[in-house]
Amino acid sequence: MTSSSATPATPAWTSQELDRIERAEELEIASLRRGGELGSRRTIWVVRVGDGIYVRSVNGPGSDWYRGTRARREGRIRAGGVDKDVTFIDADGGIDDAVDAAYRAKYGRYSANTIQRITSSTAGSTTLRLLPR
Repeated sequence: MTSSSATPATPAWTSQELDRIERAEELEIASLRRGGELGSRRTIWVVRVGDGIYVRSVNGPGSDWYRGTRARREGRIRAGGVDKDVTFIDADGGIDDAVDAAYRAKYGRYSANTIQRITSSTAGSTTLRLLPR
């Protein structure tokens, strides 16, 4: 008898959820605290790259909401009518250019300074992929 090395499939976003979140101007995010309750919701920008949903901290790793994601790596998001428990995964740096391009395309009507901040290496270092739970 051989053992299987297969791992359970990671839950995926539905195409409807991806579309709704992509069309949303902003996303509300709350991390799960150590005691199991949700922290305060923060409103941030969100982008879609392929079948992935990504967020960044424009203020870098010192931002309160971002630091909150580090404790349990779980939380809840709300955007475009989608209300979902998520896992926060550090994004692979190989996706940075695509995430930068998605931010420029979606939010390019904002000031050049604002776009420069969200696509900076500081913000890029906080890129999280959101996986549904």
